[in-house]
Amino acid sequence: MSEPQNLPPHVFVLFGATGDLAKRKLFPGLYHLALAGRLPDDYLIIGSGRHSPGSDDEFRDKIRDSLTEFVGEVDAAVADEVLGRLSFTVSSSDDGSDLAEAVKQAQDKLGDDASTLIYLSVPPSAANAMIRMLGEQGIATRDPDKVRIVTEKPFGTDLQTSRELDATIKDVVDETQVYRIDHFLGKEAVQNILALRFANGLIEPAWNRTTVESVQIDIPEDLTAEGRGSFYESTGCFRDMVTTHLCQVLGFIAMEAPVRLDAEQVRNEKSKVFTVMRPLDPERVVFGQYDGYRDLDDVAEDSQVETLVALEAFVDNERWQGVPFYLRTGKAMGDNRRTVTLRFRTPPLGRFGESGYGADELVLELEESPTAQIHLNVKRPGPDMALTCGTFHLEIADDDADDSPLEAYERLLLDVMRGDQTLFTRADEVDRLWQVCQPVLDNPPPVQPYAQGSWGPAAAVSLVKGGWRLPDA
Repeated sequence: MSEPQNLPPHVFVLFGATGDLAKRKLFPGLYHLALAGRLPDDYLIIGSGRHSPGSDDEFRDKIRDSLTEFVGEVDAAVADEVLGRLSFTVSSSDDGSDLAEAVKQAQDKLGDDASTLIYLSVPPSAANAMIRMLGEQGIATRDPDKVRIVTEKPFGTDLQTSRELDATIKDVVDETQVYRIDHFLGKEAVQNILALRFANGLIEPAWNRTTVESVQIDIPEDLTAEGRGSFYESTGCFRDMVTTHLCQVLGFIAMEAPVRLDAEQVRNEKSKVFTVMRPLDPERVVFGQYDGYRDLDDVAEDSQVETLVALEAFVDNERWQGVPFYLRTGKAMGDNRRTVTLRFRTPPLGRFGESGYGADELVLELEESPTAQIHLNVKRPGPDMALTCGTFHLEIADDDADDSPLEAYERLLLDVMRGDQTLFTRADEVDRLWQVCQPVLDNPPPVQPYAQGSWGPAAAVSLVKGGWRLPDA
């Protein structure tokens, strides 16, 4: 068990409660927080959506089945405790009266100190209307100091719709109540980037254009888009991954040291990165679509939707001027990885012959248990002064069960309950990233085919001078 959280009573309102995200992440996240003693002493969960899953007991049975599927071995007593607090109320953007009454009753039952956490797991096309309904029904405005709204990416589908969504949000609630969730920022390894950089005098002085030749942020997935054809047809890989996950990781890599590691300072520094980030050049962006994507359900036979993106970006400030940031992500690729690689400049050739040099690299694996590798040139054993590559491995020990990392959604849900916005995206960040990405939306590159299990079309593979780190060199 963890230390007591001293959290006030909470009403959790989960829109999209019968959807894939809720089954895979939200309910398992709440279960794990309960198992670790990190939920409030008193809480109620109201699932909601357009269609009823049956009676409350039938809904609870379905969620129990999903816990068994996505958690594995379940502590029956903890599951019973969580599910016993769960109910379902039908709602839509057109009619939220029943939900408003259910939320009011839950708030009254938990008392005047109760907070309300509203999680909107809805597509971008529905977000505006749902938020307006929350305002009209008073669900989000009963007590602004005790209501928080969590919205899922992508935040809009382009610059215009993003600004329309932001205007709607600001008509209903204050920015301090809004938690734009990007689950990559909840990952232990992404947060560890800040510790690695700013807590180590060996690393930070070399983290700049003088010593760094390029940066790669490479997030390939070996899974296909099966079961998500409709989502991909409406969103695509660029909107789904680049405008959110990959650019947010870039912000952590490129930001200056914050004065304090709090929400205001961290997000201020990240926002400065995006402010000086050069709008993307469509000529340096590659779109790919894996063979077989068009055979999926809900996918058009002549679809031109991208399932892979590779691109070159630049941050035009004193630290990073002229250093390319290479971003790549896609479905049905050769591996499932989350890798950041800083490639350092190579000293002048000649001292050890004209061959044998490889670039020094710092490789960060952004998995649940983060690791880092440093690849250096060292002398090859033997009588000759020849070079080989030596590798140093850094692994974060997790021998203490109390120090085991939280899964991303667990960490972020806990932060919302605590009122900590550090790992959530601010409105000005979202707006600027759409500005940076809009040239590609206005003039998208042609979609090029690639084989499943490969590393993308040839144009993506050859985009990086010196080649991508993945597949592993």
